[in-house]
Amino acid sequence: MKDKNISEIALSVFNQSINDYHFLDNINQTIKNPYSSETLEHLLYTKNWIDTIQWHYEDLIRDPDIDPESGMRLKRKIDASNQERTDMVEFIDSFFLDKYKNVKPMQGAQINSESPAWAIDRLSILALKIYHMDEEANRENASDEHRKSCEMKLKVLMEQRSDLSNAIDLLLHQISEGRKYMKVYKQMKMYNDDELNPVLYKDRNK
Repeated sequence: MKDKNISEIALSVFNQSINDYHFLDNINQTIKNPYSSETLEHLLYTKNWIDTIQWHYEDLIRDPDIDPESGMRLKRKIDASNQERTDMVEFIDSFFLDKYKNVKPMQGAQINSESPAWAIDRLSILALKIYHMDEEANRENASDEHRKSCEMKLKVLMEQRSDLSNAIDLLLHQISEGRKYMKVYKQMKMYNDDELNPVLYKDRNK
């Protein structure tokens, strides 16, 4: 796998995941990851599948007629999905940390403001935006004005995809050459931790 192809590989896997999901278009369907568990593609497919499910959770929870009980159950699913999403980002970063573990940074090498996996996370979300914006740009029961507006937005999203893809490939190339180096801070989310969230630990202190 060449570094310059990482974004191309990622987008191919993301699009496959999105299309696989929309074959049934059901948030309760089970993931069927077609890639071997030790590969980057397996991580990328799982990552995008989580993002795709959450995309549709976010649509559902914005239903103005949703009843409060269903809304709360959905909110908890979104919280759990966010945790899974962050976990997958760390797994992808761990893949790259291992891949470049023997690269010695050059003198003056710099750290990037975000890790490769967080940039790839944005690429995954962008793939979803493009898929759904394309749907809206071609929705037959929408007005001409709506479709034209969505076509313009789609062009911007595709330009953004190109720019982000190039940036990801450049970052990984620089890391492989030692001109930049990876430094990953593990998540320190507090709201899911019953030792850190005061709402969760308050009753134990009584």
